[in-house]
Amino acid sequence: MTQILVSALLWLLVASLLILRRGRTDRSILWSALTIAVAMTLNIDGLYRSVDRLLGGINLVTLVADLALMLGIFFLGRAVAKATEYRPRIVRFALGRTVLAGALACTVVAFAFIDRGATTTTFMLDYGAQPAGAAYSMTQFVYDGIVLTAMAAVATRQIRLGRGVDRLPAVSLLVGSGLGLLLAAVVIAMDIAHLAGDIWLMLGLGAAYSPLFLSTFLFLCLGLASQPAIRWLRARSRARTTRRLVSHTTPIWQRANLVRPGMSQQDAGFSGADAETRLHRQLVEIRDAAVDPRVSFELGDAESVIVEAAEEHLLGRGADTNARSARAATGATP
Repeated sequence: MTQILVSALLWLLVASLLILRRGRTDRSILWSALTIAVAMTLNIDGLYRSVDRLLGGINLVTLVADLALMLGIFFLGRAVAKATEYRPRIVRFALGRTVLAGALACTVVAFAFIDRGATTTTFMLDYGAQPAGAAYSMTQFVYDGIVLTAMAAVATRQIRLGRGVDRLPAVSLLVGSGLGLLLAAVVIAMDIAHLAGDIWLMLGLGAAYSPLFLSTFLFLCLGLASQPAIRWLRARSRARTTRRLVSHTTPIWQRANLVRPGMSQQDAGFSGADAETRLHRQLVEIRDAAVDPRVSFELGDAESVIVEAAEEHLLGRGADTNARSARAATGATP
């Protein structure tokens, strides 16, 4: 059930990222969500048996899924690092291709030395007592721990530098990274206990696996999805404010255009992107009319408030700009 929930959560994340991040050149977050979703989906028992049967029934799906998960963690770490300028050498190394390649190679070699039988959905329970089986699992989670530690360092810095709702993605990633590190420690301890033959300790530690696994990916998904979601909501809010300001500067621009005709053409409709261009064009022509000594044109007090608020809005001077713009658009003084 845990695998199904995590898989559904990740495919929902993939779908949301395709919508929220379309047109973005950096696809690290999308690749991370996609590869982790594939890994989680392949571990669903019914699908696992069907696919592994096609691959010869020797548990190759376990290797494919685990390698996909490692790639997903790699892309996740790079996506988090790209979101900030804080990239010390140790972080760049931990999130680099060299560490990934080494971990992938060690994982494949360890898997090759496991004495595997027929298809099983309890791979580590069946083969974790073998040294190669323990090494196979520990290699993956040591690598995951390295990447998650680097992510936690980056997220901590983002929290310190961020404000308000901008901190939400970093907080979610930090919590997810912390839970992931705890998960990695639990799995490695389980591997050691299994190798030592202490089955009761292994099973006792295993009770924490499912809740840690689910909560780790829940917070990581929230961190991945919240940043583009916040950006999308802000873009929509800005577009609404821009269109409202266009409607309130248009009468001023029309009055200025009567005494000093400009190059603007008033279209019946316009998109959110066109609204920014139109507002800028109208403001330029309003200011040109106001300073042209050849014509008689002056801004009233209320008109000056609207024009100044629109100019600040285009300059994007923080949250206060939106408040002033909204008040100006309704004719109120700031």
